[in-house]
Amino acid sequence: MQATVIETEQEQEPQIHLWSIADYHQMIEAGVLDEDDRVELLEGKIVCMSPQRPFHAASVQRSANYLYEMLRGKAYIRTQLPVILGNDSEPEPDIAVVRFDANEYSFRHPEVSDIYLLIEVADWTISKDRKQKARIYGKNQVLEYWILDLQKRQVYVFRQPEEGSYGEELILNSNDTATMQAFPDVAIALDALFAIAQN
Repeated sequence: MQATVIETEQEQEPQIHLWSIADYHQMIEAGVLDEDDRVELLEGKIVCMSPQRPFHAASVQRSANYLYEMLRGKAYIRTQLPVILGNDSEPEPDIAVVRFDANEYSFRHPEVSDIYLLIEVADWTISKDRKQKARIYGKNQVLEYWILDLQKRQVYVFRQPEEGSYGEELILNSNDTATMQAFPDVAIALDALFAIAQN
């Protein structure tokens, strides 16, 4: 008896179109995306950003105010504004500590060579920030990346960027003090980055 071979159609993976930064900017210029669309470009995908709760928003503001005072005359502190990473990512980190620019970034967004530190404030997004954002920032050679974990009042510090990750990851408590690699002479009291906890 001869076996009959039945050819079945192989299931194809759906094709996903990935966008470049140029594509993304064209969508913005054409009005397809505007400031009401809370999105960012991550690895070619247009991703919705999480809504902000009061504690998250207060921590972003408190961090920005504190870092502005600590780094006055040394760097710009940008809050929830775009940075350019490679050809396929334009995230909007909660805090970006960047080099001074003669035109105050009027004609371009900061690129990796401008960035001293990126900070994400994580309420419910800790997994995304530790995996996806760390991968994107690491592979694009962002010098240093911190996550403020609002749930545990801890700070994740990522240093030594390498392909797709970081070589060093520290977990510090909010009562610790840290320094940035770019400004080792500036002691940062981590508790000053978090919103005041409710009693």
